[in-house]
Amino acid sequence: MAFSADELRVLRRALANALHPAPLPEEDVRDALRLADSVDEAVREAVRLRAFLLADLTRYREALPGSLPGYLDLLEDALADGYDPGADDLAALRALRANPDAARLLDRCQLLAEHSVRTRLARVSQATASAPAGASRARLLALPGGRATEEPRPGPSAPAPAERPVPKPSEVFPPRRRPVPPPPPEERAAG
Repeated sequence: MAFSADELRVLRRALANALHPAPLPEEDVRDALRLADSVDEAVREAVRLRAFLLADLTRYREALPGSLPGYLDLLEDALADGYDPGADDLAALRALRANPDAARLLDRCQLLAEHSVRTRLARVSQATASAPAGASRARLLALPGGRATEEPRPGPSAPAPAERPVPKPSEVFPPRRRPVPPPPPEERAAG
């Protein structure tokens, strides 16, 4: 983010006032509020741009291998912006590792993904280490949205009706009787 010369003067006055508090003239307050609004708008625009970039990256990844050059460029831009490559990105790059640029990017993404996982694991272990020694996880159930706020479950249900025994296949499909062959023609004439 870059500031203009006027914005830097406003920022310098606001920082000086933070270090040495004194009443500010009304014009300085308006300038500081205007600068804060501009910074907020720039942050919102950066969030919108990042969301667009990630959606575009997903579209290019789904269109691989035909979109290889565009996908690699977008992925590099996203990585430069602080994007953590996901499993989909790693799988796509593994499939395309015959391309030297994709192979290079795969190595970079694997390192970033490994670093990201290690960082998350470190945070989790710090969070569990900083929990009180006697703290029980059961206490978390009383938080809003936990099991303590669920609807009470009904008591034991009525016994299920007695089930009929399952019929044997021979009961459902009785054996076929073989047809009796007709008597030979000589026996019919004699009788």
